[in-house]
Amino acid sequence: MVTVTYARFDPRTLTTEQRHDRTRKLWLHLALMADGDLAQADRWLDQVDRRMGVFDERFTKADFFARLAREGIVERDRGGVLRLAPGGEQAIRRDALARLFTSLKPGARGADGSHRSRTTGPGHERTSETRPYVFGDEPSAIDFPASMRNAMRRDGLDPTWDERDFEVFETEALTSCASVILIDVSHSMTLYGEDRITPAKQVALALVEVNRTRYPKDDLSVVLFGDDAREVPLHRIPYVGNGPFHTNTRAGLRLASRLLARKKHPNKQILMITDGKPSALTEADGSIYKNPFGLDDRVVVATLDEAARLRRDGVVVTTFMLTDDPTLVDFVETFTRTNRGRAYYANAERLGNFVLVDYIRNRRGRV
Repeated sequence: MVTVTYARFDPRTLTTEQRHDRTRKLWLHLALMADGDLAQADRWLDQVDRRMGVFDERFTKADFFARLAREGIVERDRGGVLRLAPGGEQAIRRDALARLFTSLKPGARGADGSHRSRTTGPGHERTSETRPYVFGDEPSAIDFPASMRNAMRRDGLDPTWDERDFEVFETEALTSCASVILIDVSHSMTLYGEDRITPAKQVALALVEVNRTRYPKDDLSVVLFGDDAREVPLHRIPYVGNGPFHTNTRAGLRLASRLLARKKHPNKQILMITDGKPSALTEADGSIYKNPFGLDDRVVVATLDEAARLRRDGVVVTTFMLTDDPTLVDFVETFTRTNRGRAYYANAERLGNFVLVDYIRNRRGRV
């Protein structure tokens, strides 16, 4: 029998450096949840302080924000209003990436528990699969244990090596990729008190940081889709919020397609994060047709037609669905078959795991 004793967390047991580090992470997350509205993030921080005692005479709120300013995370505009500095936007990206990898299971990271082994190293990475040696293969790629077994099966315990005995490891090459992240900003992304928009933004921020640090030759764009679709500059992701919008999935796919058509990368993909059915459609005259009740055949057919066109253009759509509603699952399955893409069903907490693994997998090609 295991006995568990719970005790109230006491920040005073931490050093000042530890308290600043933890409070900084908390504040960055609150700033992201508040869509970059630091006044709202400040009010939420006060609520946490009243409940948990974040600040005291040894670690004051004024000291905390003064240090954030020295670190280049916040600054004041000409009117004296506190805002995120460029360093703050970068800190939010890095925090999003750290949270994403912390949530990954050990098997999804490198053997040493880090994530770097998945995304670094030379342009070719060895897989566990092998094939027969052919002239021109690198000697360093030879699988000697497997080659020895082949020789012994052919020649006994004292084998004479033969070219046909050798096996080499298959390798994968990292290729440049153009990606568009489609984020649903309809009203349901914060419906019934469940925050789905913040995890979606965290995923986008984490991928931006991965691109900038590991894959600088890649191209990454972010498109928001609600009643209509619009591209958002990468540095504006922390300030994105959802609104009282319907879900114009086709408009998002069309804008993503136009963005990808301008790119010269050999691989092109769309990563779509959504929790709802398509419920809106842009008419030929620019007006928006909306029907939030059930799956409208007119909207569904137009959306599936766009999925088929993307398939013909060689663009794979990976859908990350934040719901398990049977009707919506059926639609996503049909959409995925039409595009010959992939679909994942995940809650908001596990969203980043699926997106990151799929994003990296799509950048690899068998050599």
